[in-house]
Amino acid sequence: MPSKLGSGRPGMMDVALLAGVSHQTVSRVINMQSGVKATTRIRVQAAIEELGYRRNHAARTLATGRSQTLGVVMLNSTLYGPASTLYGIEQAALSARYLVTVASARSKDRSAVQEAIGRLVDQAVEGIVMIAPLVSVGEALAALPTDLPVVMIEGDLRTDVDVVTVDQTAGAKAATQHLLDCGHATVWHVAGPAEWVEARQRTAGWHAALEEAGADIPPPLSGDWSARSGFAAGRALARIPDLSAVFVANDSMALGVMRAMYDANRRVPADVSIVGFDDIPEAAYFTAPLTTVRQDFDEVGRSALALLVDQMRSGPRASKRIVVTTTLAVRSSAGPPNASRATTNSATKLARSAER
Repeated sequence: MPSKLGSGRPGMMDVALLAGVSHQTVSRVINMQSGVKATTRIRVQAAIEELGYRRNHAARTLATGRSQTLGVVMLNSTLYGPASTLYGIEQAALSARYLVTVASARSKDRSAVQEAIGRLVDQAVEGIVMIAPLVSVGEALAALPTDLPVVMIEGDLRTDVDVVTVDQTAGAKAATQHLLDCGHATVWHVAGPAEWVEARQRTAGWHAALEEAGADIPPPLSGDWSARSGFAAGRALARIPDLSAVFVANDSMALGVMRAMYDANRRVPADVSIVGFDDIPEAAYFTAPLTTVRQDFDEVGRSALALLVDQMRSGPRASKRIVVTTTLAVRSSAGPPNASRATTNSATKLARSAER
């Protein structure tokens, strides 16, 4: 049906005419307001579906002074964690009837992040969520208008903006403790990039678990979140004779470590137990299926949107903190240490005790 307004695009009046109601009733249905009979609401929704009506957000912005659009600044949308976080935000925004526009920073430096923020501000977004896992990103907040609602995800907790974070430290402690509980004398670690907040927190959790258990704390190896870097770290680890357990800071690197162990004829978990972090969809299908720490990205998205909407309604940022818990997905990549290897570990410990 052509628009009665001559635009060629179905409008609210077209929906009202087809449904046999006023345009005010159509508006109430679209905005999920009360005061509309169930039968009338169904009739209006059927007319919307038949006409393929879509709200004109530009016109609505002019009429109300609100864009009903939220901005998201991304630093790397190809990694599983940030991409899953973005999806969680989009789903939460959709339920709250907001649009989401994304600005990807071209690099990790402050000017690139500020430029991405500027692009969103120019689009008159009502608030910004920053998927900001780098320690240095907090400096870029200086580019934000002071009255613009902002929420950081996995940001530096020392900033004065609202933050939603997964309890990375507790998740890493649980992963490390699981390996210790399997009977391993200590646990090696392949860490993420040092400039990432999550990597630092996961390393801190690993370190704390070993320290609390009175276990030796080996020097961590570093990767860049990629399977390739995990493979490089795994090749180095495979040359350590008495190594029996590794906690890897994400599942992609864990896959690389597992391949390196396979190439070195070190079986997982018979010779080396491995635990990852993220629970990517493929983790259950690794050889062996990967024990890993699961993050609730949907809850992260809901929490971030709730904080942002609260700011839009109540005003200035209040430095609120929401911490989302993790769970350990236990599969078969981790188990008791190889008996002969455990004997070697015990002998090594006794020798060290005698030296002291």
